[in-house]
Amino acid sequence: MYIEPETLRTATVPILMKGPSLVLPMAVTIVVFAASPSFAQDSTWTEYVSRQDFFSVNFPGEPGVEEFDYPTEYRITLPARVYRHEHGLHRHSATVVDYSDALAIHQARADDCRAAGGDGDVCQNGGRGEMRGAIVYASWNILKRDGAEISHFAYHSTDLVEGHAIHLTNADGSRTSAVIHMHEDRLYILESTVPQGAPAPGIFQISLQFLDSEFKPVRYARIYSNEYPPPRRVPVYTNGYPPPPPGR
Repeated sequence: MYIEPETLRTATVPILMKGPSLVLPMAVTIVVFAASPSFAQDSTWTEYVSRQDFFSVNFPGEPGVEEFDYPTEYRITLPARVYRHEHGLHRHSATVVDYSDALAIHQARADDCRAAGGDGDVCQNGGRGEMRGAIVYASWNILKRDGAEISHFAYHSTDLVEGHAIHLTNADGSRTSAVIHMHEDRLYILESTVPQGAPAPGIFQISLQFLDSEFKPVRYARIYSNEYPPPRRVPVYTNGYPPPPPGR
């Protein structure tokens, strides 16, 4: 099913290089792909805002959106969307899976099992394992791809929302960079792939921002881990720095 993108705004957008204790502004007014001049000439990086899935990210053009069923590690299916833009061999996608009903689905499955006469491990409720393992399972599905060589696999955070970061060199020489996060029971999987010889993908992932119910960017005072009580939120400044103290 094709869905028209919700919000697409073209602007000179500061991208924030984020880490556990570091926010550095990086201008994206000019993006140069020395090994792929046609891509640089034909594309304009734009901020895309999804009000359905509460995130924003920069795409090098207008993404298409498709809905699909996501198969989980514990054999249930959950609603998902993939936001995708492709330009030749340059591919960028953001997949969002809604885990908000996962616990209820697992509980209902366990109840049905017991009602049918099952007991013990046969009717085990895997809901908590499903939720806690969602990032790991999504990472594993990327790591196990045929012919791919893993060059980087590490703990990662975006605005202190924890996750994983993966870099792959694919069988055809192309390179894939991915980040996986879970925020407010939504799983986010962002991937960029560039052809052999092109600069490493990165702008796409570092532009990711999670949005609150008013669609404002979210950042935390300490590490956010899904299913644990969320830490205090702190302001997100558009240029990466807080305003100067009053009187200056």
